[in-house]
Amino acid sequence: MLYKNEKHIKNNIIEASEALAYRQKHSEPLVTEFFNWVYEQRQRVDLTPKNQLTKALNYVNERQVELKVFLANPDVAMDTNHLERALRVIPKGRKNYLFCWSELGAEQLGILQSLLVTCRLQEINPYHYLVDVLQRVSIHPASKVEELTPKMWKEKFGDNFLTSDLA
Repeated sequence: MLYKNEKHIKNNIIEASEALAYRQKHSEPLVTEFFNWVYEQRQRVDLTPKNQLTKALNYVNERQVELKVFLANPDVAMDTNHLERALRVIPKGRKNYLFCWSELGAEQLGILQSLLVTCRLQEINPYHYLVDVLQRVSIHPASKVEELTPKMWKEKFGDNFLTSDLA
């Protein structure tokens, strides 16, 4: 039912305030009912701490606030399926990643891949983004560093990005 509500929002509602009101009217009662069920199940005496259902219920209960974020913010998707699909391309190079040489190298590669996926989700050419940001970072005020994140960069610099002298 939650996915049906999200589909309705996607197909019929344009304004963020309308989407938020629709979610609060139609989705919030379902989420509340689910978490009430989780609470009731956790009270069962027949479930031992090592039981898989107990572990799952505890996991959900500990993340209640995070799982409800989409109810208060119309810009937050209900799930992360779109992000997981975008990240699915990363394992294709798994054997190449064995040669990162260190944990720091692997961490840096992860950051770079996250940036590239974010660019793809924002419909930004990753080459243009990286060339521009790498040139701009030394002259851009540190207090406005968030302007260099892909979404804000697209709004502010996307139409007039810096290019490489080598191209």
